[in-house]
Amino acid sequence: MFEALERLPITEMRSRHAKCRAALAAVAPGAGGLLVFARLSIYYLTGSWANGVLWLPLEGEAVLCCRKGRKRAELESPLTHIVSFRSFGDLAGLCAAAGSPLADVCAAEQSGLPWNLAQLLTSRLPDVSFVPGDAALAVAQAQKSAWELTKIRLCGARHAKGLMELLPATIAPGMSEREIARKCWDAFFDLGHQGMLRMGSGDEIFLGHIAAGDSGNYPSVFNGPVGLRGEHPALPFSGYAGKVWKKGEVLTIDNGFSLEGYATDKTQVYFAGKQADIPEAVRRGHDLCVRVQQAAAERLKPGAIPSELYALALSMAEQEGLTEGFMGLGENKVRFLGHGIGLLIDGWPVLAKGFDTPLEAGMTLALEPKFGIAGVGMVGVENTFEVTEAGGVCLTGDDYSILCVE
Repeated sequence: MFEALERLPITEMRSRHAKCRAALAAVAPGAGGLLVFARLSIYYLTGSWANGVLWLPLEGEAVLCCRKGRKRAELESPLTHIVSFRSFGDLAGLCAAAGSPLADVCAAEQSGLPWNLAQLLTSRLPDVSFVPGDAALAVAQAQKSAWELTKIRLCGARHAKGLMELLPATIAPGMSEREIARKCWDAFFDLGHQGMLRMGSGDEIFLGHIAAGDSGNYPSVFNGPVGLRGEHPALPFSGYAGKVWKKGEVLTIDNGFSLEGYATDKTQVYFAGKQADIPEAVRRGHDLCVRVQQAAAERLKPGAIPSELYALALSMAEQEGLTEGFMGLGENKVRFLGHGIGLLIDGWPVLAKGFDTPLEAGMTLALEPKFGIAGVGMVGVENTFEVTEAGGVCLTGDDYSILCVE
């Protein structure tokens, strides 16, 4: 007999189902339930990284249909109805037999299926009409439960220890970005990092960004302000073996830490030299980012509007005469200040124009004001915060200064 490594509490599962149903009623009012396909979304709603389809009706019990691994799902999930299936054509009969028949109109997690499988699904269920349901999952996952927050807080504490205590003791000028990346992995794995970082956008991510000097402004395809050379054109992440961190240069590390499925995001800037030798342009840009982070964090309260926080950040940069370089240089510039985070690095909501739904207590967001300096690199901060009635509580350390390594 096997035992589950962790079994999702049934109260936690029911709470997640209720949040998802409430969100679904708002975003797809004509749908009778939600069909979920992505394994991460299935994990959120069941507690198991299942290979299959989950049917979550507005009323009645959810049904998990597994292509493979039904026994593992039974170990990890408190769901009552977990069945095996082979074809999308089996879904209607299996759900009906479980007492939760498919609705005439079903919301679908459209990002969870490639086009070819989506076409197969609709051909096998010709009597069902489909509407988009992804937004319901994003909204439900944004507000974290006490159970989730316990994991994220621990994750953030370990993230801070890795970047602020363990790593500085093992790196030095003269090391390549790739050597620094290996030291970062050593520190993180010693602290329990699980190795995987997940994104909902479809982007890949490996370790994060290790950018020494002008690597911080190297052209980047990643939707973030920090540039990097990366390992290779086929893997533009982590650090380049041919770029050495030199005395007098900044080193920017922007990465995530993963623990029990949940992630935090943090950026730490290092300087190869003494505090007194940090160039004025570096100090000025970094100080702006710290002030922007503080101003936004103070406003991370229930009812705050994400788009207004983004506008505040732009205004502060403009007042300092530092619009050029704020949130990236040239084509690396991004049009957001931060993002939700949890099971996904790039969660909902985004602190950007057009995001006007008020924040709620229990949301976790990464604030990442950055400043690019031509010929120098990228400075600034990123930390993960919890939204509370008193404002944002930082989960990834409270020292936002540039760390000097000689």
